[in-house]
Amino acid sequence: MTHDVTETSGRITARFRGVGGGSGPLTLGQDNMLRCIRRDRPEQINRESVWPVPDGTTVPAAVDALRALLERHESLRTVFPPGPGEDAFPERQEVRSEGEFSVAVVPVGRRTDDEVDALAAELGRADVAVPFDLAAAPRLRFTLLTDGELVRRLVVVGCHAGVDGVAVTLLIRDWLALAAGTELPPATSRTPLQLAALEQSVQGRRKTAAALKHWEAVLTTGPSSSFAVDGMTGPAEGLATLLLRSRTGAADLEAVCRRTAAGPSVVLLAVFSALAAHRAARTDLVISALSANRQRSALADHIGTLAQDALIALEVHATGAPEESGAPDDLDRLIGRTKAASFTGYWHSTLNADKVWQLVEDVAERRGARFTRQVVVNDLSLAIPESLSDARPAPTADPEVQWLPDQALPVRLLLNILRTAGSLEFALLACPQVLDRADTERFARAVPAVLAAAADRPLPLTELAALSGLHPATRTGDWQRVGADWIDLAAVRTLLADTLGARATAVELGFADGRLTARIATADPDLTPAEAHRAVVAGLPGRETAMAPQHYAVHHHTGPLPLLTWPGTLPVRSEGTGRA
Repeated sequence: MTHDVTETSGRITARFRGVGGGSGPLTLGQDNMLRCIRRDRPEQINRESVWPVPDGTTVPAAVDALRALLERHESLRTVFPPGPGEDAFPERQEVRSEGEFSVAVVPVGRRTDDEVDALAAELGRADVAVPFDLAAAPRLRFTLLTDGELVRRLVVVGCHAGVDGVAVTLLIRDWLALAAGTELPPATSRTPLQLAALEQSVQGRRKTAAALKHWEAVLTTGPSSSFAVDGMTGPAEGLATLLLRSRTGAADLEAVCRRTAAGPSVVLLAVFSALAAHRAARTDLVISALSANRQRSALADHIGTLAQDALIALEVHATGAPEESGAPDDLDRLIGRTKAASFTGYWHSTLNADKVWQLVEDVAERRGARFTRQVVVNDLSLAIPESLSDARPAPTADPEVQWLPDQALPVRLLLNILRTAGSLEFALLACPQVLDRADTERFARAVPAVLAAAADRPLPLTELAALSGLHPATRTGDWQRVGADWIDLAAVRTLLADTLGARATAVELGFADGRLTARIATADPDLTPAEAHRAVVAGLPGRETAMAPQHYAVHHHTGPLPLLTWPGTLPVRSEGTGRA
């Protein structure tokens, strides 16, 4: 190590001196993640990972390689100073040309490889809950697990305002080369400052405006809650997580791609959507695709955070007249629809997060239902080097299923596509309110089973139940279809009771001609349809099976309510939609 390194008990501090610097506006991805950081817990934002270490890497070599990594990539040296507004929300990014970084050092003693892996996972889980100082660099934290002077594992926690999942995999590739002593050529990917300038250009602003229109159309007409079914009792819980690997699955995927002239990402999205819709007992879905701009070749190798969703509205089961003399809908046709829908979603994924989040609230006020991101796909397959996957122990079965620790994420069903060539590898995360652990495994195993069945023929979607072993979710009790949404009227009554409280002495719901009406008895002279609607909409977050009524009738009363027939015996003081 060079002279600008200091060592204390369990920690090494070193200086970096990077090329480049400067300041400028935030990128759209940075802006989005900074807002998420303010809203969510650190463990929902930060991401930990254990990076492989080349054999024979010493502590000094590791520190020098990490220094070179920071000096190479501006995003890792970017800070976000407080802004001038009352909330001090950052408005600019600044790239530090020099500064300090620290590395925690944890000796592992005589631990076996499995014990070292368990310790690395434990340290990562603890560190991920610690927030980052946005005004200080770097955007990564490092922990070396050592045996004397040799490094056995490297634990890295990343701030999502600096790196997204794809960026981390690209950094691992650089780290492996640097730690092995390889001199890398200068980085050529677009920096966050360059990306921000492009997004602020006339062309960039035009794309952002078009994306907002796309989102408004989908949020207004698509299902707000794809998994509005029995068992949805509250916010998403710890998501059961499993990893599936299958070499035959990759071969079958390649066969389906060759037969349908579709890429592996599209085919897997179609299979995932078909199984999700089957489970949700729906014919349509709204799917969020994470890091959508990674699909653009110019940004595929960007080291930073793109953290912008594509919103994909997909008709999973065709509801029009079937083609070819009544032939049932099949996976081939769904792949075609998925290709078109995903292209539209990805094209409209350059987002101004502030405007999109405001749009979500505005649509909720107008529609009475608030969109929740429930069905999610994240394709990392193009970014993870095959060498990293090949370094894992060979599968013991085909398919091989491995359970991983539960994850706390505000979604219901998430597919992380990790590899498609040579071996099909993906992680499936499922909320227990949607799939228990047994059904989570059935869902995961159904993906290669569907690919095998579709490898040489169009697969009718009616065969999904037998192939997957999954039963469709149920909606028992007082459910109603309102537009694209299934609504549990019991949940609506609870919503009205909780949000109106003592202001409403009685509430009666009515449903006719596709319109949900709430009749409210009140002694409060200030309660109007508009005031009631504002209160109900404000209470929607976390209630994914409820919605605000389309119409309100407020009845005035001062004494005891007449039994049974109170709506017809009390005068209507005001009536209307309550919407602005």
